[in-house]
Amino acid sequence: MLAMVIDDSRAMRAILRRIVTELGFECTEAGDGQEALDKMRAGEVPELCLVDWNMPVLDGLSFIQAVRATAEWRNITLMMVTTEGEQAQIVRALAAGAHEYVIKPFTPDAIEEKLQLLGLVGVRA
Repeated sequence: MLAMVIDDSRAMRAILRRIVTELGFECTEAGDGQEALDKMRAGEVPELCLVDWNMPVLDGLSFIQAVRATAEWRNITLMMVTTEGEQAQIVRALAAGAHEYVIKPFTPDAIEEKLQLLGLVGVRA
């Protein structure tokens, strides 16, 4: 299964890449929402996107709205991973089509638990 980490922080992309790779995903990265959309239009369509909110060029909320507006991408699981912790922001992201929401800083276990809730990874014994 392919995951795409979309974050303008190279360090954060590396952290999330390591987490999802250890959970069995192949992983690709994008530095902003527009780069992610360009990769997807070129055929690199992931099953899971971990999306930061605050990015240059195209932010995470706009990325989620663009994905949800594209019929062939409706089955992609979208998870916000962001510092935006206000309830109103969480509601906006979920209303736009995000499946889950993780607030930075997070632990690898928090990411794994969300992916388990979404049925994308099994529960480890």
